[in-house]
Amino acid sequence: MYRSVISFLLITTISTQAQAQRDQFPDVLDLRNTVLKPRAIEPSVFSDLGAWHAYALPADKADHGGFTGPLLMDMDGKWLGNGFAKLLLLEGAKQLDLSSAKAILHYYPGMLEQILESENLKIRMQLIFVSNREAMINTSITNLADQQRSITPVYEGLAFGKGIELGGEGNTVQVRFTKAQQIFRLHLPEKLQCNIIRRDSSYTAIAQPITIGKGATISWNRVEAFYPSENHVPESAATGFETAFEKNRQRWNTYLNNYFTSSPGLNEQEKRLAVKAIVTLITNWRSASKDLLHDGVFPSVNYQGFYGVWSWDSWKQAVGLALIDPQIARDNIRCMFDYQDDNGMVPDCIYSDKSENNLRDTKPPLAAWGVYEVYKQAPDKAFLQEMYDKLVHYHRWWYANRDHNKNGLCEYGSTDGTRIAAAWESGMDNAVRFDSAVMLKNNPTAWSLDQESVDLNAYLYREKLYLADIATELGNKTAAKQWKREAAALKPVINKAFYDAASGFYYDKRMDRPGYISVDGPEGWIPLWAGISNKQQAAAVQKKMQNGTIFNTLVPLPTLSASHPAFDPMKGYWRGPVWLDQFNYGIDGLKRYGYHDLASQLVNKLLKNGEGILSDAPICENYHPLTGKGLNAKNFSWSAAHLLLLLKSR
Repeated sequence: MYRSVISFLLITTISTQAQAQRDQFPDVLDLRNTVLKPRAIEPSVFSDLGAWHAYALPADKADHGGFTGPLLMDMDGKWLGNGFAKLLLLEGAKQLDLSSAKAILHYYPGMLEQILESENLKIRMQLIFVSNREAMINTSITNLADQQRSITPVYEGLAFGKGIELGGEGNTVQVRFTKAQQIFRLHLPEKLQCNIIRRDSSYTAIAQPITIGKGATISWNRVEAFYPSENHVPESAATGFETAFEKNRQRWNTYLNNYFTSSPGLNEQEKRLAVKAIVTLITNWRSASKDLLHDGVFPSVNYQGFYGVWSWDSWKQAVGLALIDPQIARDNIRCMFDYQDDNGMVPDCIYSDKSENNLRDTKPPLAAWGVYEVYKQAPDKAFLQEMYDKLVHYHRWWYANRDHNKNGLCEYGSTDGTRIAAAWESGMDNAVRFDSAVMLKNNPTAWSLDQESVDLNAYLYREKLYLADIATELGNKTAAKQWKREAAALKPVINKAFYDAASGFYYDKRMDRPGYISVDGPEGWIPLWAGISNKQQAAAVQKKMQNGTIFNTLVPLPTLSASHPAFDPMKGYWRGPVWLDQFNYGIDGLKRYGYHDLASQLVNKLLKNGEGILSDAPICENYHPLTGKGLNAKNFSWSAAHLLLLLKSR
């Protein structure tokens, strides 16, 4: 019995020690920033719980005593100020110099912390989010001197920009954006008994002097809330800081352990990368607001054009998010299907102002993949039941509206007949393969490009199999058999139509003429991901993927062959940069056909040579294949999601 108890305690201790703690992962992203312009949103920030505001750490010693921001988000991003609630400390008539303090500043998953030691005082500030509209900041001051002291706290702040009204009552400072009808509120603690002087765009709040005994600590909390709509101001969710902090800590430790449990064997560098990907996704998470009816995830809070939710982004993000928090993943899918039209189409992108939604096109059909992968990670048949008919409606929409010649192979297109929207529908906006395509009318609200695309039809093939899996889980054997029959019939058609035996690769083709649109791009390895290729075809495709003059570049698997005349990663967007979604599909395709060594080599090259991937730099939208430089938007969600999938599969 004695040995059994000892063994149990030992196992319990080891298990507890093995659990990841957020304190083990400080500063996976460099969050230090000084804001000089309200629209300069490129630097990394911290947000949580789907809030629509965010913060950073001060980069300048002169800004000690406050957190940078907040950054306010809705249809676009704007900084309220460099630091709208900066703490000053007076002792008698003397202002203590916090700029020369010994400073320790950290970003932990789910928390910002600033510790200052100056003139025998230790000031500690911790910022966490306590709801999808509120952040709470706890400030504690410890007297390290040999005698009691009288300290007067003072807060001050300056709001950027025009079109604001600064007011408030009691212990509140409110900034109202008159045109946007948004509200930011700073709630100072009543215990400080502040006298607040409010001006046009700034304020000063002077507290009553506080006596701090020798070795004693005093503390208080303030709440900063942002409401994207002044017409919807929910009741405060703020509680005591200790309770909120413990809840925050447990939630973030759960995020980390959910992922690490599903992804064992990562080294410390890979773990830090995984945590960086997790915090990227959570910071880009937005809660339901105005015309966004469910929570969704921005592609990036650091790029003005990305303050919305995109369809195929949403499905990719959901597969990664399911490893962390399946509820966010499910809602991230739901938010797009909230705007599915009567014909079955899901829009390209949606916003908190639905008048800006892009209904001109959709995106490649990966929704069933997203739904089923989320289900596999967190089984919930009610979610499958909720989504199944919607997925079927969307799948059938493609064949009704994007199959011009009714041969069972679909094309990318648009609802308005424009060439640009049809290119957007592919997700590969300016890919070389579409350079000479023209539009064909299918019906009054549907046009197609005059070329059938291999990736689109491979996605549709794989979607049929996912729909079969979902139908099976729901007990609908008849539907499952039908989906499998459709997939089996489509598979040889895809191989016959798109595989060029002479080149050993898959290509798009024109509808009205023989031959292929022979541009080597990632669409050519999507049939491997979908499981369409036979062994000989897969061998030929992987041969190109490992060729250093085509795809095996410094950062491998670019979106255009490195030997193509139009290869231009710096200006090309989809004409050469390495996109991590297409990279990941390529890796999964190689593994499906047994090319594990090549897959591992390519992943190692990506992690080693992609700028900042293994450091505290942001995860980028894409990467230069020849230099490794990170390109375009920073802290990009689907890149983060696919890094989580890549690390998990190692």
